[in-house]
Amino acid sequence: MAIELLPEWMAGLEEEEVAFIRKFILASGSLKEVAGQYGVTYPTVRLRLDRLIQKIKLTENTAADPYIATIKRLAMNEKLDLDTAKVLITEYKKTRKEKEEL
Repeated sequence: MAIELLPEWMAGLEEEEVAFIRKFILASGSLKEVAGQYGVTYPTVRLRLDRLIQKIKLTENTAADPYIATIKRLAMNEKLDLDTAKVLITEYKKTRKEKEEL
């Protein structure tokens, strides 16, 4: 029931990502402090934050085309390589366009 109360962008995140956001907020947005908590470098935390931002932006577009959003999400989570994701999206768009023309 609690999941229904979560915003869509947050419901699409994994537990580890939510924990990262929580630490980031509790550290008042200090990437340096978060890096210290995780025992990693600042650039590593910055990269992780950038990926989370991309993932959140992606979920905003899910309603527009769930298939494309799923492919992008799989690629962002490294469950599908980027080249394969691009091919799948391109072929999907081509097929969809052909169906619209009929």
